[in-house]
Amino acid sequence: MLNRIKSDLVNFGLKFMSVDEKIVRLFLETSSKSVNPDIVILPAVKFVMKKLISKLRNKRVRGRVYNGLLNGVEVSVIRSLVGCPNCATAMECLKRCNTKIVLRVDFCGGIGNENNKINVGDILIPRLAYCGDGTSPHYIIKYPELNDQLESISNPISKVKDIKAGNQMVFITKPNDQLRELLFNEANSKNPNQVKEVDFWTTDALFCETDEFINSLKSIKVSGIDMENSILFLLGKLFNIKTASILSVSDVPSSKYDIFKTNEIHANLEKGINNAIEMLISSLPKIKAALK
Repeated sequence: MLNRIKSDLVNFGLKFMSVDEKIVRLFLETSSKSVNPDIVILPAVKFVMKKLISKLRNKRVRGRVYNGLLNGVEVSVIRSLVGCPNCATAMECLKRCNTKIVLRVDFCGGIGNENNKINVGDILIPRLAYCGDGTSPHYIIKYPELNDQLESISNPISKVKDIKAGNQMVFITKPNDQLRELLFNEANSKNPNQVKEVDFWTTDALFCETDEFINSLKSIKVSGIDMENSILFLLGKLFNIKTASILSVSDVPSSKYDIFKTNEIHANLEKGINNAIEMLISSLPKIKAALK
């Protein structure tokens, strides 16, 4: 009987709420009006989230949304959690909050070669992201117009083995050019020796980064690997939200600092993410001005 009463009360309340508002409240645990409409910062891991919210001034917490000032600019900080499905859910909510800009700061993997050394602590800003994930194709199926709007390539792993499952074709998504340039210029002015604009591969399979896989990415000049960029940029394009990322290299697969082959932590691991956060915060006034 008590459960029936609770259900009736919930359904009565939902009659006065739109479906979009219900979705926001379900996943963000607050109303759409609690999210800053201009700029949202979207880290994935708890370590980065804690660093960001420690820097917020005039902090207010609404469910999973942390509001406040960074460098004098009003922002919301929301942890997306790791991976494209979680990032897609966050972006679906932000679409319903009429968000204008979403910025991602977090860790990533680095893939170096003889001509382009990548080290732990380097700052990578994506020029593009290959959709090696499993979420992006579902949106491309749902919105077939994206087929004509996005570039694509054959999956590079097909050069060395038959693909029995997964993506035969890999689509390419891109951040907003203006935001990307603002982030790069600001970051490069502070530490030009450690900031690079590179191509990324987004994956869902963190534990499947074999040497064969990494070498296939090197063949298409990929220098960064992560788990959110592709869907962030894709849904930014689809939802008319400006997006960009600034990431710090936490590990380099198939090297001394391969997270799955050693317990050794590089001295620049925390320094790198601190730099990425400071570079993002420093760029916020210019990003805010870009809205006008």
